[in-house]
Amino acid sequence: MGCSVAWHLAQRGLTNIVLIEREAQLATGSTGRNAGGVRHQFSHPANIEMSIESIAMMARFEEVVGTPIDFHQDGYLFLLSKAAHVATFLKNVQLQKSHGVDVQWLSPREAQSLAPGLDVTGVKGATYCAADGVADPNGVTVGFAKGAQALGAEVVRETEVTGIRVEHNRVAEVQTSRGSIATPLVVNAAGPWAKSLGRMIGVDVPVEPERRHIFIASPPGGGSWDDAAHVGRVPGNKLLVIDFDTSFYFHREGGGLLFGMGDPDEKPGFDITVRWDFLPQVIEVAMRRLPVLADAAVSHAWAGLYEMTPDHNPIIGPSSDIEGFHTIAGFSGHGFQHAPAAGRILADVITGRDPKFDLSPFTLDRFSGRTTSAEANVV
Repeated sequence: MGCSVAWHLAQRGLTNIVLIEREAQLATGSTGRNAGGVRHQFSHPANIEMSIESIAMMARFEEVVGTPIDFHQDGYLFLLSKAAHVATFLKNVQLQKSHGVDVQWLSPREAQSLAPGLDVTGVKGATYCAADGVADPNGVTVGFAKGAQALGAEVVRETEVTGIRVEHNRVAEVQTSRGSIATPLVVNAAGPWAKSLGRMIGVDVPVEPERRHIFIASPPGGGSWDDAAHVGRVPGNKLLVIDFDTSFYFHREGGGLLFGMGDPDEKPGFDITVRWDFLPQVIEVAMRRLPVLADAAVSHAWAGLYEMTPDHNPIIGPSSDIEGFHTIAGFSGHGFQHAPAAGRILADVITGRDPKFDLSPFTLDRFSGRTTSAEANVV
């Protein structure tokens, strides 16, 4: 998010930018730990619109930004087994189509034909969008950063924000572990740590960190799932399959198979150690949907943090309490894929342009007593 905002601001001529990164490298936090999925299949109109813009930009990323990225549009396949989810997704398909997205409703047999090795026992229906896919989080992030730097923005690494000074109800300075930076404007793109940054100036940013796991499976005996002995046992492309009722998902990652699942008992926190005792619960579900995983070997695993808001929608825009303080965080698991559009929208707001986007569902003050419309398609 920070790199996208910086690039879009620089494109608009605002180049006196300092991007502050706590770690030694960019994209080593949640960005570098996610599965890379990009999809149009959301339940909230604003998220669908952001997907349309973001995915279109990723398809032309090298042309527009100047850096090549790994980008595959092999589709998302949602599997639905509960009647209530079927009814909701049927409505969602109509909503997505009304925004010009080509989403198909499939029978279990049709879904199975798209994903070799898939067991569709109990599945009542599925949705598929061929324009969805998998992209390269590191490439997108570094591409935006390099593009912003080329236009004059500065990127400082291994630097932690320790405070924000406010004068006359306006941002005046950012204090860091390497000194202070005078500025009338701060963009809070701290992801799971966005709440901590808000607390520095007394602004409530309701974002909670929630751990998610990703595992990589190799075929029995090692090697690649593309080896002749395993062809046809798992998808050969990067189709991303999601069993929506359990949140189990998988897609090809090089010669391996990437998979994961949300833990309904996970509590908010910043711990990103891998809970190996959770793996058996995942495998139990995994074997039902992709039986070949029963004999596969988990070669490695990692955990990262979702940045969750109460309604699973992001916060984009200025604070109504402190002038000059903007937030772009809380994307609840779909941040990377919306970074191109979200960065463009906030850059427009900051530079006084019309973003041509209704930001009311994403304002920071929406949680102050009024009902919000939640995003339901969170994995």
